[in-house]
Amino acid sequence: MVVRASSCLRRAGAGYRSQAVRYGRFLANEKVTLDALLAGWGEQTADAVAGRHVLAIQSLPSRKRGTPASSISGRRPNGSAVWGRLVPAKAGIGKGVGRGLLLHAMLALDADSQACLGLVAGQIWTRQSRVATPHGKRPPQEKESWRWISTAERGKEVLSAAAMVTVIDDREGDIYAKWASVAAPNVHLLTRSMHDRVLADKRSLYETAASLPIADVATIELIARTNRPARKAKLALRFGRVTLQRPRGPGMRDLPKTVALSVIEVAELDPPAGVEPLHWHLLTTHQIDSAAAAWKVVDWYKRRWTIEQLFRILKTQGLQIEDSRVESADRLLKLTAVAAKAAVITLQLVQARDGHGAAAASITFDDDEIRLLDALGRQYQGRTILQSNPHPPRSLAWAAWIVARLGGWDGYPRTKPGPITIKHGLEYFLGGAHAHRHLKDVCIN
Repeated sequence: MVVRASSCLRRAGAGYRSQAVRYGRFLANEKVTLDALLAGWGEQTADAVAGRHVLAIQSLPSRKRGTPASSISGRRPNGSAVWGRLVPAKAGIGKGVGRGLLLHAMLALDADSQACLGLVAGQIWTRQSRVATPHGKRPPQEKESWRWISTAERGKEVLSAAAMVTVIDDREGDIYAKWASVAAPNVHLLTRSMHDRVLADKRSLYETAASLPIADVATIELIARTNRPARKAKLALRFGRVTLQRPRGPGMRDLPKTVALSVIEVAELDPPAGVEPLHWHLLTTHQIDSAAAAWKVVDWYKRRWTIEQLFRILKTQGLQIEDSRVESADRLLKLTAVAAKAAVITLQLVQARDGHGAAAASITFDDDEIRLLDALGRQYQGRTILQSNPHPPRSLAWAAWIVARLGGWDGYPRTKPGPITIKHGLEYFLGGAHAHRHLKDVCIN
């Protein structure tokens, strides 16, 4: 998939029908289970996080319309291939056509360098039918939102070697059961508030945050989003402690009656005309004792956009998983698990192009590929320092520099290789690595 920059089986098979058939049989093999593929997401990541403060960001792709349930629940009656679109759980079970393939993923970042360390855990599923029991009458374990909790618990296992873990969710992860059960001495939670909760003192969360004194005012960079251009925003910062009250409902009695958290409010001052002002209420288990500590937490939350990059690589701007056609929903789920792993490789190299972090090349490439990178890299060593690889040998940044050169970058630091250049370099390199392995096999045989 990485070599061909596509999740289409025909393209991955280089146009050979026999290869596409082999890939199809691999996905159809009952011994190749979705659970095993998802478990493989965190194998390399577990080693890469040792001793680090890790931001474990979990999310679902942005809202898209899904396919009808009949086209994703299994093989179509006429035998044609099924296909699905990535849609988030928030589309609602049984609402409209929102029953396509759904992906929930957790991505690990180094809190200091922002380097992507790999996938951690997640779930991929389809909505088979409408749930008869209303949402409000189901215990937390029977709701689709439980995946925010189960993925976080799995993440704690995979990231056990980390010095500290901060699990970061968007608003959909603002679940009382998660606040009451997931946190541990070295595992913290950070989530944007989904709604104005009633606190233990009977005041509302937003009312309480607004009553706190302004601790600081600062200007931050807001990155471009699909619905918003990049811009600078002047923000007023407030922070303090609040105590959540346990909500009523099925399955809640076994949870603690209250949970104490830190709240951070950032509100935009003097936004541009016609622009919706930024206004966040962040909840976290981290203790906040200064404005500097609060701004650090805000910066951690801003890094959520990294997982959106992953989804863009996986979808229309990269592997185009939404357009994949296979013979059953089960195979599509497995294909998506493989494609998500492939998308991380491109993301890691794009991040490493600036030399941030000290990640080893081994978190992305195997030993044979690293040796081949070393050989190719020597060809690109220029006569001047400006045209030489400035990064530590066998680091991920070192590998990204070589891949960018293979993709057509001139090596001068005045320009930075973009995702397309990295993509082209990866296609060239991994295609060569694939051919190199076959040549070795031929020589041996």
